[in-house]
Amino acid sequence: MNFLHTLSTVLFIVSIHPFTRAKPDTYIIHMDPSAMPKAFSSHHSWYFSMLSSISDTSEAASASSTVTSKHLYTYTHSINGFSATLTLSELESLKKSFGYLSFTRDRPLTVHTTHTSQFLGLNSVSGAWTAPNYGEDVIIGIVDSGIWPESESYSDEGMAQVPTRWKGKCESGTNFNSSFCNKKLIGARFYNKGLLSSHPKLTIPMNSPRDINGHGTHTSSIAAGNSAKGASYFGYASGTANGMAPRAHIAMYKVVWRYGTYTSDVLAAIDQAIQDGVDILSLSLGLSVDNNVLDDDPIAVATFAAMEKGIFIAASAGNDGPLYWSLVNGAPWMLTVAAGSIDREFDGILTLGNGVQITFESLYPGNFSRNQMPLIVMDECASLEELRQVRNNIIVCKDHLSISDQVENAESAMVSAAVFISNYSYLSELHTRSSFPAAFIGLDDGQTVIDYIKQNSDPRGRFQFRKTSIGTKPAPKVDAYSSRGPFLSCPNVLKPDILAPGSLVLASWSPVSEVTKVGSHPLFSKFNLLSGTSMAAPHAAGVAALVKKAHPDWSPAAIRSAIMTTANPFDNNLSPIKDVSNFNQPASPLDIGAGHINPIKALDPGLVYDATPEDYMKLLCAMNYTSKKIRMFTKLSHDCMNRSLDLNYPTFIAFFNDDGLSTSADKFEQEFQRTVTNVGKEGMAYTAKVTGMDGIKVVVEPPKLVFKQKYEKQSYKLRLEGPKLLKKDVIFGALSWRDDAGKYMVTSPIMATTITSQ
Repeated sequence: MNFLHTLSTVLFIVSIHPFTRAKPDTYIIHMDPSAMPKAFSSHHSWYFSMLSSISDTSEAASASSTVTSKHLYTYTHSINGFSATLTLSELESLKKSFGYLSFTRDRPLTVHTTHTSQFLGLNSVSGAWTAPNYGEDVIIGIVDSGIWPESESYSDEGMAQVPTRWKGKCESGTNFNSSFCNKKLIGARFYNKGLLSSHPKLTIPMNSPRDINGHGTHTSSIAAGNSAKGASYFGYASGTANGMAPRAHIAMYKVVWRYGTYTSDVLAAIDQAIQDGVDILSLSLGLSVDNNVLDDDPIAVATFAAMEKGIFIAASAGNDGPLYWSLVNGAPWMLTVAAGSIDREFDGILTLGNGVQITFESLYPGNFSRNQMPLIVMDECASLEELRQVRNNIIVCKDHLSISDQVENAESAMVSAAVFISNYSYLSELHTRSSFPAAFIGLDDGQTVIDYIKQNSDPRGRFQFRKTSIGTKPAPKVDAYSSRGPFLSCPNVLKPDILAPGSLVLASWSPVSEVTKVGSHPLFSKFNLLSGTSMAAPHAAGVAALVKKAHPDWSPAAIRSAIMTTANPFDNNLSPIKDVSNFNQPASPLDIGAGHINPIKALDPGLVYDATPEDYMKLLCAMNYTSKKIRMFTKLSHDCMNRSLDLNYPTFIAFFNDDGLSTSADKFEQEFQRTVTNVGKEGMAYTAKVTGMDGIKVVVEPPKLVFKQKYEKQSYKLRLEGPKLLKKDVIFGALSWRDDAGKYMVTSPIMATTITSQ
């Protein structure tokens, strides 16, 4: 079905100049396109006519030039509408236009910012990279800060021809022309009209798809970078860097600029990506937590249109953890990706004069291998004058001030080296990437250093750096910065969906973007180590490309289900994945979703939980969205005769909300219904098994599912029964459907919680 011919909602993005001529604000205006007069051949011409009719003629010499200067974008494939800069009076005139529905504010967005392929089990001998699946012919669209085309990650060696269905192109611009594209990088476009509308006097030095930030080069090479030999970060993480789908094609849509990122530009990029023919969209950006309301999020609306057209969307969960309700990009038609660590550590070694060695996390890039230096305790390291007097020693700072303040003081005093003793259970990457030789150690190791200094008249130490350890345990862990669920705008769907590598990921980088400093000297590199859910989302996008290649007819929901139900909730110690921010206690599904992504198993999941656009419409109806708001997503008239908060999703979440009057005798019960599709062979039988859920009874009916045919569907019910007053705020477990032959285990997390957004 071609949804372009069945639209019933148009959405405008309008930048408004108040009478005071203050910096323009951006708004999204929803219109009913059926109101378009028959005299117009297209919505684009209708928009221009409307702009002309409402324009303040005093602002321009002619109506034609006024409209041209006001108009930014016309959207036809995602949200449908146009962008324009208007005065406040013009906006008021627009509100009076026939067909006007509503408007919402358009806001700035933020980005959420080697060995990971091996850690995920991807190799050419066994697993998901076995012939013929390296993601060939799949097109991944990246909406980010552009691309550095000369990077080895974008070599088209071994690449198949560009798919004939591809309609995109490479746009020329500053230091970028179409010849930079090849069979790997098949598209590159850039969007900044919204940025320039908000900053009319701004001059953009790199007005092209070229990436001088590094973020887009990093994320795109994670998703689908070709093999890049000799990759490292100043000797750390050395080896060959591979994307998750090394034979998939990349299309870059540059929307992230040094001066800001605007929703109107992001919408234009998504709109074009749909038209160009991408199969996967990777989004490592989003609105702030406070503004992330589903019906007021243009990205959620635009990705609904992408989903309708069969495009899979992987989006970062955000970097506002570890608090509950901090997650963004939680629309149920997206795969929302949390970030975790991998089994690799980067270390330095402090060797004391008595031979005792203390290992610590470090990314210091310098060649600091001097002979032993005196160790001097300076307590809180608060006095710059005192620090300057001993700056040629290794100073030892205790955690009385914040780590950041101590590091800043040491840098200002230009100390040669330092040891920072802290009781923090985790450290910021900014600390481990210090501009001078520094060890960040815990209280136990710190006491060892203090005792050694006290017991010796001439205490000394020596640093070594650039140590990389592989196979460290336990891994993965969910990192503190990774945003947690539930998703405020749609709590009935458990989010995040999945955990993927996001911490200190090595990938390609723009060589003109500074990565660190030694002293006051900036350093540059072709590769960089970054952390964030920005890094996790393209891992999931690349894995989705592998699944798409193996099953080209699967819907986005089926691909998402395959990734989620085969995820691993255990680390490489075969213990539950730990939460760094919660004293290494087991992480819950609100932290990691279904678990750590497993590309090999995702290719053959056995069963999938599918969902159609109609299923999402039922959910929106059950969330009491008005018909106008639902049309924002579906672009179709919808009567909401069928409503259900129980989306056919491969997870379960129940809120045991206490009204303050409940007693220990009060009971709570909630029932879910799910339908699974057999994507394995015919004649399969699965038996249900529930684990966890302490104090809550879980009933599955029927407890056994028998499939006679491939693609046959079977339904079941899952019921939770328990006291309304839970023992803990969060209780979780899992439902696993295991086939009788022992090949498949299709697992879904179950969550019961009393936490609220208040």
